[in-house]
Parts: sequence; C-alpha cells; structure tokens
Amino acid sequence: MATLKKKKRSFFGRIWRFCLKLAVLFFVLSIGSTIVYRWVNPPVTPLMIIRLLGQKMDGKELKMEYEWADFDSISPNMWHAAIVQEDPKFMYHNGFDWEAIKIAQEYNKTHKNKRGASTISQQTAKNVFLWPDRTWIRKGLEVYFTFLIETFWSKERIMEVYLNVIEFGDGIYGVNAAADEYFKNSADKLSKEQAISLAACIPGPLIMNVKKPTQLYYIKKSFINRYWGYGPEKEIVKHPYSEWEEKYGKKR
Repeated sequence: MATLKKKKRSFFGRIWRFCLKLAVLFFVLSIGSTIVYRWVNPPVTPLMIIRLLGQKMDGKELKMEYEWADFDSISPNMWHAAIVQEDPKFMYHNGFDWEAIKIAQEYNKTHKNKRGASTISQQTAKNVFLWPDRTWIRKGLEVYFTFLIETFWSKERIMEVYLNVIEFGDGIYGVNAAADEYFKNSADKLSKEQAISLAACIPGPLIMNVKKPTQLYYIKKSFINRYWGYGPEKEIVKHPYSEWEEKYGKKR
C-alpha cells in the first residue's frame, strides 16, 4: 500500500516538474523573443504561414509579398490614418482601451454581429506571436503578449511592426507591399488619400480593399477623413491618459 502511494506521488511529481519546466520554457521564449523583436524585424508571422498553407490546399499560386519599411521610411500619413481608424487612444493607453472594451461588451449583449475593441498593440501582439481565432486561450495569450510589447517596446516600435506585418490583401503584408500593389508607390511617399484608402481595409482586407471596395469600405474612409484631427500631430510617443481627456474628452 505504501509502495502504491509512493508511486502515485512520484507520478504526479513528474507531471508537476514537467509542467513547471514547460512553463519556465514558455516564459523564457516569449519574453526573450519579445526583447529580440525590439530590434530584429520578424522574418515571418503565424498568419503568413497559415495563409500560405491555405493557398496550397486550395491549389492557388503561393503569394507572400512582404518587404520591411523602417519607421522613418513610412509616411506619417499612414500611421496617422491607422491610429484614427483602429485606435485613437494608441499613444495614451498601456495596451488596452478599457472604455472601448466596456462599450463593446454592452453592445455585444444585444447584437448578433459582435464588435471588437482590440487596440493596435493587441493586434500587433496577435499578428506577430499568435494565430487568428476567437478562443479564450488565444485571447488570454494576446493579453499576455500585449503586456510584453508594451513593456519592452516603444510606441514607435509597436507602430512600425504593426504596419509591416498587418495583412492588406491576399498575400500582401505590410504597408510597403500594399503601397506597391495598389498605388505603384512606396511606403514613404503615400499621400493622405492613399493612406486613408489602406487604413480603411485593415479590418477585413480579404473582403474589402482598394481593388475590392464595398459600401463599408467607403464608410470607413469617410470616418477617417472626418476624425483626422484625432491622430498624432508630429510623432508617436507615450502620453499620460489624462492628456487624452484634456485634449479630446469634450469632443466625443
């Protein structure tokens, strides 16, 4: 009997030690890769691999247009338009827009079509480290990686990575590839109108983009034009949240 109990304790002890080692390995790799990506550009993302596998399974020609553009080589019009469209409080929050999350939760209680409240930081964490689905596991990991990039990266670096890995169409990743695909242009020369056109397709680039405009696409373009003043004026730097309330609170 005593021997059986010892074996059980030994078995559960091995499982515990294995899980502990696995957890330590996960934290080391996740934190380490986040720190590395502060200076090293991601060579590929999980979404890019998933899309390539999907193309292969569908018998399509493999396509992955992905050319990095440093932050200084991206037109300010582009990051201005992205902030207005996706995350007006980007420079003021620590990765999460709690007010937007609360509004989305209340909306989703009474509507079939769910509304998201992901910030640019959250989208960047998902695009670089994770896969695209809505499971609680993935969302939990997204929170964790968002915390990491907000801790180890600057706001400027988050925006640089975001605009370089985000999907702009079938096989088109990053603002450089998008500028070339849709306007025969480069990221640093995008006009305000071109930047708005690209930002408007960010929520669903496989459904709507510059070459496949929809009614929703034009609504989003109009929205960005209307609220252009909510974007950063000159540079992307972190500001206290109180400044948002002072600057824009009364406008909402």
